Amino acid sequence: MTHLKNQAIQTALTGDWLNAISLNKSILEENPNDIDTLNRLGFALSSVGDAKEAKIIYQKVLSLDAQNPIALRNLKRLSSNTSAKIVAPAQVSNLFIEEPGRTKIIELLNSADKKVISILRSGEILQLAIKRMKIFVLDQHKQYVGMLPDDIGRRLIRFMNGGNTYEAYVKSVDGNKVTIFAREVKRTSRFKNQPSFSPSERPKLLMSSKGKGYRKYEAENDEYESNDETNHTEEE
Repeated sequence: MTHLKNQAIQTALTGDWLNAISLNKSILEENPNDIDTLNRLGFALSSVGDAKEAKIIYQKVLSLDAQNPIALRNLKRLSSNTSAKIVAPAQVSNLFIEEPGRTKIIELLNSADKKVISILRSGEILQLAIKRMKIFVLDQHKQYVGMLPDDIGRRLIRFMNGGNTYEAYVKSVDGNKVTIFAREVKRTSRFKNQPSFSPSERPKLLMSSKGKGYRKYEAENDEYESNDETNHTEEE
């Protein structure tokens, strides 16, 4: 059963929602009241557009645990028809193709609470927001997810202020660790010979899930600065 659950989790992380539905249903045949599995099934159903069945599953979760935060959050999202934009499952494998200097797999620092990041899906589109020389990563409801390491953040702020544009996607979620895939979409002539991401940048260690950056972001009530309010850094 543990092996089956691990398979179900992996299919969700890779956006293989049809297999995720099948695996989670198999698990529920043995234990129909497994809340974690029910939440995974509801999430997979909503990801393939079956909102009606997803709501039924989440209602069952709430009948077992009336305050379950995952079920409550997802029911609210389904009811408001504001499901997060996500790359189609068939396209996820092509989404994460790396291009030296133009893409970067980044482990976020100061990740948000598990109840926030646990519902992120591989391929889900994220937002990059500049705030006082740092870059915060937000979901599509502008809810804090984590922040870029300072060296990468400072570099991107300079390029963003100069006209470059970037996109970011959830790559994987493992416990309190969130890994994203960032890609340069547009490079201005000013930076035509300067790569957005340096190959010499070293991976950063994950900080506590409610670190300084997270508390600071919460205190400022989602008021992040626009690019024109952020000073340019010196060229690296």
